[in-house]
Amino acid sequence: MAAVLIIGAGGVSNVVVHKCAQVSEVFSDIVLASRTQAKCDAIARSLRRTITTAQVDADDVGQMVKLIKKHKPDLVLNVALPYQDLPIMDACLETKVDYLDTANYEPKDVAKFEYKWQWAYQERYRKAGIMALLGSGFDPGVTNVFCAYAQKHFYDEIHTVDIVDCNAGEHGHPFATNFNPEINIREITQKGKYWEAGAWKEIDPMSVSLDVDYPEVGPKRSYLLYHEELESLVKHIKGLKRIRFWMTFGQAYITHLQVLQNVGMTRIDPVEFQGHKIVPLEFLKALLPDPGSLGTNYKGKTCIGCIFDGVKDGRRKNMMIYNVCDHAECFKETGSQAISYTTGVPAMIGAKMMLTGKWKKPGVWNMEQFDPDPFMDDLNKYGLPWKILEGKTLEN
Repeated sequence: MAAVLIIGAGGVSNVVVHKCAQVSEVFSDIVLASRTQAKCDAIARSLRRTITTAQVDADDVGQMVKLIKKHKPDLVLNVALPYQDLPIMDACLETKVDYLDTANYEPKDVAKFEYKWQWAYQERYRKAGIMALLGSGFDPGVTNVFCAYAQKHFYDEIHTVDIVDCNAGEHGHPFATNFNPEINIREITQKGKYWEAGAWKEIDPMSVSLDVDYPEVGPKRSYLLYHEELESLVKHIKGLKRIRFWMTFGQAYITHLQVLQNVGMTRIDPVEFQGHKIVPLEFLKALLPDPGSLGTNYKGKTCIGCIFDGVKDGRRKNMMIYNVCDHAECFKETGSQAISYTTGVPAMIGAKMMLTGKWKKPGVWNMEQFDPDPFMDDLNKYGLPWKILEGKTLEN
């Protein structure tokens, strides 16, 4: 039995708290903290068990240290904004408490997704005897574990990986993002990037696309993006020659995004407006629907997985490992849509892996660096069952 301190009170946090509350044999005490305590209180009221709520500015290391010392958690589970990863890691280092997040750090003033800032904590965390688990969401997170599972059980060498992410749901809004609008738009408006033949290849944003036939969903136009799990997987998958990430977007979404870009609303640098400095993307975020509110009328499914091409016992082998998630079923269980659900469940499972000692090693680690089997078992147990499709390629 262990205590967990959860930072952040958005849609993903709502799922994390619900799932942790369901596993009381591991998560005996739950503290939920955010800049706005009222959001934490609202989540707490939706639960069937009592948790503690608190207010904290996660950008302030001193406040975080004080909160950790007060509640003495065994683990800090960070589902706040990626900008806040480093101050929370600093607070964990000062208090010698384990750390977990779902997305890598990025500086606020530039859309640059890299692990280098967090990997730099490796030696300090190791010397302190504490562990940081990075990217325990779905992608990154489950997709990393799918790769480790395929490498362990099905391949001698994996030559190519295509991570494919499809949201075939309908939320009824003309334009909305499924997770934090600021992070989502920063992610897809930066240059695309993939790894091939030992080097990174860069492309213009959304300039490469193809139709992918997603199991239980059907063909959907998918766009090549850069995603953070690629950076760690190129280090840990044996025999890798190419790895790419693809995500679906509807034409209405792309049209809205192009207009917003053309008029400057996706800029992340401050502009002068009526004597005040404002960041256009932050203003746009305030106008768009809260992703946590989308679940009420959300219908349809997500399909996220990894398509592999490689060699086993001298013979070529193709396969896909994937999960399909239903928006309405997720909302019925947790009050959140499937995008939040597919991130929140793996965050809980990653925390469970650490707190039960199944994944435990001082230092800073990515998901694929641990035994995938217990995590894969828990995906089936806690709401994200996975399937294998033999012979699947990107073209069929």
